[in-house]
Amino acid sequence: MDNPMLLKSTTRHIRIFAGEIDRDGELVPSNQVLTLDVDPDNEFNWNEDALHLVYRKFDELVEASSGTDLTDYNLRRIGSDLEHYLRSLLQKGSISYNLSARVTNYSMGLPHVQTDDEQSF
Repeated sequence: MDNPMLLKSTTRHIRIFAGEIDRDGELVPSNQVLTLDVDPDNEFNWNEDALHLVYRKFDELVEASSGTDLTDYNLRRIGSDLEHYLRSLLQKGSISYNLSARVTNYSMGLPHVQTDDEQSF
């Protein structure tokens, strides 16, 4: 029996796999289940609310594409849309860069640093 090919979308901060994790921790390809890995390199500081927003957005994007074929292109589109959504969360201050990350990469733009002039007392 042939194993189906694993469809996936990989951006810097979002990874989507057409498959599910089995009991042994292995990723098993599936045409029925999508697995989302958010910020696998821990480049951001997260709170539960922000993470729930990402999962909710993911569900909305998947629902919006229901009825279409499960293809690499469709997964990449969802991954790209989620990547843009992460940028909006960063710009709003819902998440922030993790300055203790293994590699500091400001791929979503330079962080905003308040100057003394901007601070209100």
